[in-house]
Amino acid sequence: MKLYFLLVRIAALLGHRKARLLVAGQAQTLAYLQSKDEEERKQVESLRGCIWVHAASVGEAEQARPIIEKLRKQQPHKRIVLTFFSPSGYEMCKNDKQVNKVLYLPFATNRNATVFLDALQPQMAIFVKYEFWKPYLKALHDRQIPTYLISAIFRPKQLFFLPWGKGYLRLLTYFTRLYVQDESSRQLLARYGITEVKVAGDTRFDRVKAIAKQAKKIPEMEAFIMPQAMQQPRPVIVAGSTWPKDEQLLARYMEEREDVQLVLVPHEVNEEHLRLIFQYFEGRYVRLTEATKHSLMVNRILVVDTMGWLSKIYKYATVAYVGGGFGVGIHNTLEPAVWGIPIAFGPNYRHFREAKGLIQAGAARSVSNYQEFKEAMDDMLLHHEEMGQKAAAYVQSELGATDTIYADLFS
Repeated sequence: MKLYFLLVRIAALLGHRKARLLVAGQAQTLAYLQSKDEEERKQVESLRGCIWVHAASVGEAEQARPIIEKLRKQQPHKRIVLTFFSPSGYEMCKNDKQVNKVLYLPFATNRNATVFLDALQPQMAIFVKYEFWKPYLKALHDRQIPTYLISAIFRPKQLFFLPWGKGYLRLLTYFTRLYVQDESSRQLLARYGITEVKVAGDTRFDRVKAIAKQAKKIPEMEAFIMPQAMQQPRPVIVAGSTWPKDEQLLARYMEEREDVQLVLVPHEVNEEHLRLIFQYFEGRYVRLTEATKHSLMVNRILVVDTMGWLSKIYKYATVAYVGGGFGVGIHNTLEPAVWGIPIAFGPNYRHFREAKGLIQAGAARSVSNYQEFKEAMDDMLLHHEEMGQKAAAYVQSELGATDTIYADLFS
């Protein structure tokens, strides 16, 4: 662990952007918690006795969101501190109005854990899905502060369950209770003597349902999908969180299917990636940030070159493609599924319970090459209503994790 933190610091010195943000954020948190400034000292004191929620990054913050919102609504007097390890999570949520303070979590050392817990004196700690930092978990345990893990999922090949992973398995005993996504996780933990476990499901289902209920019309999408000259809109593929391999498949497909529209929402919207996308589509596109009413009407491909739109755009899809499956793993498949939309994604989905559930429900397809991609897209466009109903039904069947966890922790 010390070696990892050292490497992060070295990367920061060498100019790595995220490493620089991480190191600076860590230092900023420690300075804030130990500040001699009277105003900051009073702020820190006002946070004492808080509910501490820790999320590794943006995805885990989304899993925490339903619990935070319910707590804020039901018990508005509670103080909530949200921490992140990753810069992307912190930057996305640093102005969150649902919590009292957003901080970087200082590097996991015994000293930092002592400083953090001495300053905030949380009444409870909630970790989301991942992040098992021994100094913090042990310090929480030693101080008898109730500590919970929510929306967790465990698999036999994880480090905890390998012959050399006993030290990591011991970390799980520091939790007061673990709320897991499925019965197989509970049974696996039980085989290793971890019994303070409850199957509660995944709060992400509740989160995407809430987002869908709040979604409003997007004028740019309305203009793109239903040009005035058309009596019937064309089928729309919304491709979300895409990477170059995904975009190559989509570009080839759009050459063959002139009757289909595409809304492309890349995972990264830096200019280098955007230039690559524009090469794939060879001028047959319009950028959202440069779109006019006319350009939206006359183009079949819309590239969303700004952040924060994806979950709202899926509502306009006939079918969805979720990127990342040709890399480390697919991105969020629940955001399109909640709208009753069939979904395709790449081959790396084995560690994603919801993706397997959607496939089993007959609502999703995995593809490994262009031929499979074409067959899947053609089939989903043809049977999108039937498959979409199965997607919506699957999401509906998984709702309720938030209420289960909240009732245990706060009722």
